[in-house]
Amino acid sequence: MERQAGIATLPFDPASCQLRVGLEIHQQLATSTKLFCPCPPVKSEELPLSFERRLRPTQSELGQIDPAAVFEFNKGRVNLYKWNPESACLVDADEEPPRLPSFEAIETAVLIGKMLGSSAVDEVHVMRKIVIDGSNTSGFQRTAVIALGGALRVDGASVGVQMITLEEDSSRVLKEGSRSREYALDRQGVPLVEIALDHVVGVPEHVEAVALSLGRSLRSTGRVARGQGTIRQDLNVSLLGGQVVEVKGVQKLNLIAKVVRYEATRQMGLVKIAEEIKKRGITKVMCETKDATETMKGTASPVLRRTLLKGGVVTCVSAPGFAGLLGLEPFPGIRLGKELAEIARTNGLGGVIHSDEFAKQGVSEKEAAALRALTGTDARAALVLVAGDATERVGTVGALVVERVRSASLGVLGETRAATEEGETKYQRPRPGAARLYPNPEMNSSNLATFRMSGSS
Repeated sequence: MERQAGIATLPFDPASCQLRVGLEIHQQLATSTKLFCPCPPVKSEELPLSFERRLRPTQSELGQIDPAAVFEFNKGRVNLYKWNPESACLVDADEEPPRLPSFEAIETAVLIGKMLGSSAVDEVHVMRKIVIDGSNTSGFQRTAVIALGGALRVDGASVGVQMITLEEDSSRVLKEGSRSREYALDRQGVPLVEIALDHVVGVPEHVEAVALSLGRSLRSTGRVARGQGTIRQDLNVSLLGGQVVEVKGVQKLNLIAKVVRYEATRQMGLVKIAEEIKKRGITKVMCETKDATETMKGTASPVLRRTLLKGGVVTCVSAPGFAGLLGLEPFPGIRLGKELAEIARTNGLGGVIHSDEFAKQGVSEKEAAALRALTGTDARAALVLVAGDATERVGTVGALVVERVRSASLGVLGETRAATEEGETKYQRPRPGAARLYPNPEMNSSNLATFRMSGSS
């Protein structure tokens, strides 16, 4: 409770720090069918059928590969999809071409656009958005722009609408492990309207008020789904004109202000750590990576001992000049070491152990000295231990740790983070780039997914 109390209010002035929050609302529509097939959007309690698939990144039309897709692929996870014919079909399994988009869903999206003063596009073209985290069986999400512009009035102020899109919802997560994920296809393909708003400048509570107002407006149409999980909010948070961090999956409206407070505090903490790095005169971090498996044999550290007894490996990353920086807390719970641990967990490892917490994690002074001898560093360097049962996975995480430490002097990095039920955020993946979105050839080439909107404006 003490740690949560520390972020109940921002420890700095949000106006002077230029706190900006862009809001994206994802709302399921109450249609009779899914977006690209005739299946009803119902939840199945029994899922008797299943298949496995591993997704791979593909190049954009310009020959580029999205960095977020590469990151997900390197996790090496296998996806298991379970389904019931009452709520899913071969279209959801990506074994048959999609049908014509639901006109009911398009009509509802246009209605929402009119309510917000948006201008409907002349034609609707379906695009592909690369997503290979397993949440979509095809490796991409079909999405289409419906309307542009408009505004929402909240507490006497106007918040601009950037874009309204219609897209297919993702599969429902059943179970997640380090090497595999299980999904249910009953939610796959349910029509979802996405509304992207201009950034909001001000206190976190105002962002929450904007989301609440928009949610009420959507419910007033009588055409949106209700209940837990039918509406999700994504937040794009930035400070001091720095890089934007996307926070995905805030499912409760009353958590938005709390999530914004935490993420703003985290970003300001990283800015302060970057300032400390610069004060030390560190302009370039020369990290080294060494195999420390033999060095740590016989360790008393419980975590490392369990890993080594299972035949696992340990890698040591050194960062000259970083001693004390990985455990530094500019604000309660905000540490660079925590950032590194989140990267490891996202890639299927339990975390990392760094030199600022060696004593706490059972790494002895003798072992620390041996690690410094191994890496050729002195007491001014920080050491990070990455341990796991697979050499390839440990190597991947070790490389990501090196990359993150080297970029620490930049402060806040543009990345995608996930909201937690406690109102915090955790690392998920790098931010996707422009190579993520491209025309959907299987539909647009035959003009199946092109709709002229002149009759609806």
